[in-house]
Amino acid sequence: MAGVVLLLTTACSGGGEKDAGVTVGEKADASVPDVTINPGNGNTKAAPEDGVVVTAAGGTLEQVTVLLKGKPVAGEMAADKTKWKSRTLRPGAKYQVTAVAKSPEGKSTTVNATFATLKAAARLEIADVTPSSNEKVGVGMPIQVVFNRAVADKKAVEQALEVKSTKPNVGAWYWMNDTTVVFRTKNGQYWQPNQKVMLRARLAGVKSGKRTYGMADFKRTFRIGDSHITHISTKSKKAVVKKNGKTVRSWPISAGRGGRVVNGVDTFLTTSGVHLTMGKENPAIMTSEWMGVDPKDKANGGYKEVIPFAVRISNSGEYVHSMASTIWAQGRQNVSHGCVNSPPKDAQWFYNFSYRGDPVVITGSKRGLDWNNGWSYYEMSWKRWVKGGALDRTVSTA
Repeated sequence: MAGVVLLLTTACSGGGEKDAGVTVGEKADASVPDVTINPGNGNTKAAPEDGVVVTAAGGTLEQVTVLLKGKPVAGEMAADKTKWKSRTLRPGAKYQVTAVAKSPEGKSTTVNATFATLKAAARLEIADVTPSSNEKVGVGMPIQVVFNRAVADKKAVEQALEVKSTKPNVGAWYWMNDTTVVFRTKNGQYWQPNQKVMLRARLAGVKSGKRTYGMADFKRTFRIGDSHITHISTKSKKAVVKKNGKTVRSWPISAGRGGRVVNGVDTFLTTSGVHLTMGKENPAIMTSEWMGVDPKDKANGGYKEVIPFAVRISNSGEYVHSMASTIWAQGRQNVSHGCVNSPPKDAQWFYNFSYRGDPVVITGSKRGLDWNNGWSYYEMSWKRWVKGGALDRTVSTA
């Protein structure tokens, strides 16, 4: 009886054959290894999240090559070399697989397969990442990833996120909402200064929801600059800046005066806690509109001012900025609406000196800093932060 080759739809096997399949009607050579490729040859709707799995029976895998448009796809070989598994696959793409196995007797099998993956009904993409590419940032800088749509399977997506740094550290991811996830280092363990950090998102083929897949990988590299840590006391009314552990500058300040209580919160007090510098404005336009008061209503505290050399440290309108009109109070009395008023020459120096992500530690105020007021993530306990990740785990950046 003539031999017949059957092409499988879920997997393909070979025993001395160059094309995927099993030979029927011939006596199989038991000393030749059997190779199985899944997805099988001819499959047109392979699940991208399952990847490619190649197994060998009666021998070990010598070589496995998976190609997408002529380029190799990464995968891992088992320690005993009987199984190889690729990473997730790109949706709506065609793949070619070649696997070679060898038996203990030295006989080999080569198997080939071609298949296509399922097309995505909806695409998951990265809409924004902070910090910017190759940006030099402060030692407290978080990594913020924003997706273009809600992520249903946060575990699968978080599993695809990788953070590596030249100088190893420990951090964790926290989901702010369904579209935003943030990575920061452990409390008390800022990034070490002067190094590179890389974010890699291996999203291609990751299933984040019903027929929703990541379509492409993403890579972002940025730099950690010198350590800039500023300590500000609203009681002593003084700012002290340290660069790489050494004091480089200090100056008198005037912080929030207090006196405007809304829902039990004195909004005119500067918040105590670990702030991170978020950006710079020169000038910044500051008005009383944020508290619902017309800038022209002076009797009720209305104001509108053009402020030079302003460094933002929260979302509630707090800045370290120049204020020539309150020099008389700086170092003596707190008279601001919550910002840190500084002498013009010192404010300009700080503006030029600071990176985004520099810690600004403020003490002495009765008003605490909320963990989600700007980038004030270090105000949340480490245990709670880790719990906020879908995988509930710490991450080594080694």
